[in-house]
Amino acid sequence: QLSADKSDVNMNDIFGRYTNDVIVLCMYGMKLNSIRDPTNKFYVCGKDHISVILIIKYIFIRAFSKLGRILNIKLFNNQEMKYFESRIKNEIIIRDAEHISRPDMIQLMLDNRGNEEIQLDVDDIVAEAYAFYFAGFETSSSVMSFITYKIAINPNIQIKLQQKINELWNESDVTYEAVNKLKYLDAVIKEALRLFSPSIMERICEKAYKLPPALPGEKSLTINKGMIIWVPLYAIHHDEKYYDNPEEFRPERFLNNHQDNNYRSSFYFPFGLGSRMCIGRRFSLLMIKVVLFYLLARCELKQCAKTSSIKFSEKNLAMMPKDGFWLNIQDRNDKFDRD
Repeated sequence: QLSADKSDVNMNDIFGRYTNDVIVLCMYGMKLNSIRDPTNKFYVCGKDHISVILIIKYIFIRAFSKLGRILNIKLFNNQEMKYFESRIKNEIIIRDAEHISRPDMIQLMLDNRGNEEIQLDVDDIVAEAYAFYFAGFETSSSVMSFITYKIAINPNIQIKLQQKINELWNESDVTYEAVNKLKYLDAVIKEALRLFSPSIMERICEKAYKLPPALPGEKSLTINKGMIIWVPLYAIHHDEKYYDNPEEFRPERFLNNHQDNNYRSSFYFPFGLGSRMCIGRRFSLLMIKVVLFYLLARCELKQCAKTSSIKFSEKNLAMMPKDGFWLNIQDRNDKFDRD
């Protein structure tokens, strides 16, 4: 609930808090309220995690892994890691001692501790939980910000989305299956993921392959086995060879009956491809769909004095707005209040 003098909101900040709480609840079974308590340790760690130094460390470790080990270069902050480790280990101790079982990812891993094929110990669980949090925190919140920004500057798209949401709300219960049937909402999200994809997809070459010259007069390039490859997703998703008017935000291109539908082809992969596709894809999409559904059911998004054209930050691995995404949020006159 926003007062009249607080209706201009930095969407990136709000979605960061929302993402933090959802991941911590679904991953660790811990309830937070980062809207009211933005100083909680989880949110502070997630917000302060990404920096220019982290980017430099990441690139250095990937390019010079042996030297990185010799120099003992660590990607993550020791204090952060110790905090997460202590919280997760304490949670595991409590669950084991009191025979508590919760519907979250920690529990899924705990239930597989005796599995001979998986062989997870406590340190493995801590590492997976730590990685899952930081992999999803910034990427998911930034996608939500980009989507709401595009919705706000394209009122016709917002109106159409709200009409589809109204129809669902009036005709059926709001369930996971029902929200997934909102094809236009799905198309809006897919188009935003195309426009604002992660910058790269990393893979390791398993078999030597010779690339032909890209241009006349250039030499061919051999990619050797074991070489790390960075695939430029942004470049592919913005290439006119694959998408008509690629810089235009046009959700219709992802509807089944549209001639420019490429999302099932090899030209669209915001979450990667194959067996190494992002493990959090479905979770992330569900989180995005739920917040957009309820936000647009109750509110109207508008540009405000602080709304500006997109400028990307040079301090992040993921695509992030430089100055945040400021929008004006107003209650809809015909909003729905069903719990």
